[in-house]
Amino acid sequence: MRDDSDLRPKPMLEIGGRPILWHLMKIYSSYGYRDFVILAGYKAGYIKDYFSRLDINTRDFEITTSTGDVRFLSGDSEDWKVAVLDTGQDTLTGERLLNAKHILGDDPFFCTYGDGLAPVQLAGLLDNHRQSGAVATMTVTRPESRFGEVSFDDSGTVTDFKEKPLMANWVNMGFFAFNKEIFDYLSPSESLEQGALVRMSQLGKLNVFRHEGFWQPMDTYREFRVLNELWDGNQAPWVK
Repeated sequence: MRDDSDLRPKPMLEIGGRPILWHLMKIYSSYGYRDFVILAGYKAGYIKDYFSRLDINTRDFEITTSTGDVRFLSGDSEDWKVAVLDTGQDTLTGERLLNAKHILGDDPFFCTYGDGLAPVQLAGLLDNHRQSGAVATMTVTRPESRFGEVSFDDSGTVTDFKEKPLMANWVNMGFFAFNKEIFDYLSPSESLEQGALVRMSQLGKLNVFRHEGFWQPMDTYREFRVLNELWDGNQAPWVK
């Protein structure tokens, strides 16, 4: 991600002038989910500062410096409740989630990585999860290949060419639904992916929800540019 990720946490890198984390939260709030817990690590103070001054960061305003009174001139306040937990810079994902156990309650909840965007049908994900009876549901998709696929015969003659086809295998895209029993499978010494998810899959406790369509992680500078170009061109598929 070049030098920018050294200055701020990756989920705070901006797409169209807003952190990718903000875009993820807008996806959830479009379905009526407005209660968020952010499991911060690297440069957690950056995230705390941003959300403690969310209106100041996202809206035009007028301030009377002698009194500190602020009058906002544009936009509306986000109707969100946001908890930011500093879970430690080098903490594994299993322990990060365990650190939120005391405030998540008994109802099923969503869990999402902070660096990928997709118009996941969240109501469908939750319904699918509840009907499955599983402890956890993982959203999967078949991403588009970065390269064209070439088929040819034994003589070397090209018989088919597909421009960036969908991959054959399904991948975890980081949109989960969990029951509170997830905490029974987590360990502070393991990542969520290599620990709890593996154990639940072995016990038949892990379900999948299939997502067809757009999904774009932000693992490289090229992908960061792709997301910004989609936003700047008013072609952002994750906007409901």
